Amino acid sequence: MSPTIAIPAVLQIAVPLVLLAWQALGRDTNIISWYLKHVAVWSYIYATSLAGLWLLAPWYVPHVLMVVSIALAARTLPNAFRLWRTPDHSRRWLALFARGGLAIVCVGTLWITLQGRTPPAGAIVDLAFPLRSGRYYVANGGSTPLVNAHVQLLTGERFRRYRGASHGVDILGLNILGHRARGLAPRDPAQYAIFGDAIYAPCEGVVIRVEDWLPDLEPPQVDRAHMPGNFVMLECGDAGDVHVLLGHMRSGSVRVHPGDYVTVDNQLGEVGNSGNSDEPHLHVHAQRPGRIWDLFSGDPLPIRFDGRYLVRSDRVTNWAAGPDIIDD
Repeated sequence: MSPTIAIPAVLQIAVPLVLLAWQALGRDTNIISWYLKHVAVWSYIYATSLAGLWLLAPWYVPHVLMVVSIALAARTLPNAFRLWRTPDHSRRWLALFARGGLAIVCVGTLWITLQGRTPPAGAIVDLAFPLRSGRYYVANGGSTPLVNAHVQLLTGERFRRYRGASHGVDILGLNILGHRARGLAPRDPAQYAIFGDAIYAPCEGVVIRVEDWLPDLEPPQVDRAHMPGNFVMLECGDAGDVHVLLGHMRSGSVRVHPGDYVTVDNQLGEVGNSGNSDEPHLHVHAQRPGRIWDLFSGDPLPIRFDGRYLVRSDRVTNWAAGPDIIDD
């Protein structure tokens, strides 16, 4: 099992199951210990539902675990009121402090996770959601590295030429079972729910750059020499001071050319798996104009879709009539 699979499997599935077992079977000697135990378990599972990248299991798994956690707390609540109010032995005080430390860590993790759901200060670009026929899951989005891997591009000189993508959003598709693909990690791009979905312009503007010759790769292969893969870059806004890039498009699917004027009703292409993409998804980011030969060199701008700031684990159900955006 590769680290990219093993780590989420442990942190998002194995650890919550261990915590639930402790919640169900752990002995409580006083009501404060009982309370700290349930707070720690619930906070950790809630944090994983927001910050976890749910690729191995469907997005709703942590919600099921949270329901189980709440049910376990409710089952033991009547007995909790009959427990001692404070520990009656020095060893039990030590156990209480240990539970308190665990609760602080879990609640703190949840608090840090929630910070990523607040947009950064300053200008924000309003866009239309570019996908119109399916259910989608936000894999990267938000204002902190815990929920958006792109944010790390804001720091360090080595990332300077890629800073424009720092507030990027990565979008996966969901099938009828709530999973992103048929199978755990299929090597055929067509087995992913989002592959081939039509991409529409998220704003009115002029097409300024296009790439459409790169192949769709077999997951998990990536092409780091062509980071955005096949893409369309638009110049949006009356002043032309916002550039929006949509990347990893399907090979040969791009329908526009440099100089074309587009509106939100114009299809740009289809979702593919080209460039630095280890599985089919759509990458979108906005930036100030940068060096024309350096796609990501402009100053990054946060984005909203249809008035909503999308963050990891948000889901979008969007049909032609309009979007329904669900916050987890």
